[in-house]
Amino acid sequence: MTVRVMIVDDQALVRAGFRMVLDSQPDLAVVGEAIDGADALRVLDRVEADVVVMDLRMPTMDGVEATRRICARSAGARPRVLVLTTFDTEADAFAALRAGASGFLLKNVPPEELLTAIRVVAEGDSVVAPSITRRLLDRFAGQLGPAPAEDPRLAQLTEREREVLLLVAQGLSNAEIAARVHVAEATVKTHVGRILAKLQLRDRVQAVVLAYESGLVTPGG
Repeated sequence: MTVRVMIVDDQALVRAGFRMVLDSQPDLAVVGEAIDGADALRVLDRVEADVVVMDLRMPTMDGVEATRRICARSAGARPRVLVLTTFDTEADAFAALRAGASGFLLKNVPPEELLTAIRVVAEGDSVVAPSITRRLLDRFAGQLGPAPAEDPRLAQLTEREREVLLLVAQGLSNAEIAARVHVAEATVKTHVGRILAKLQLRDRVQAVVLAYESGLVTPGG
């Protein structure tokens, strides 16, 4: 199965470099390019993509707003968004995660990491290690404002699922959670899947964001 990828970046050389890397893979195909967020939305009206590789700092419409609009589309027309960021755009990366991005990478990652990330995102998973996500959220969670009331969706979770969600938000991997609660790793994976389904979330990254937004986890906690 070929993964259809769209590249969104205002720098032509960056787009050309990404295209060259992606075109070297038999299971990846670049189906479109865009120079900014607004252009990306127009292109997506004409072509179908599975993954959008999105820059954040662009003129006309930035990557955060474009991510928000893409993730608000109907399920059949909604590709997953992989945000590319630099060390000085962490605040924007946090905003993009809240807007629905499936994760983020630094722009200077080796080509093989970018390729792996695109494949993982296309399969419906997150490409951001929970511990990295937590550091990002700890730094920028002040943007969330006053502590909100607990999200009513959390009431659907069993006591064990709530425990697993808390550990996910604290940056533990499935293997680490399994050791902590004394169950098999496969059982933890099942719990995580049920949590995502009950909370109507796309992936682990969004679960971590929800845990912060609902006050289940607090910065530094």
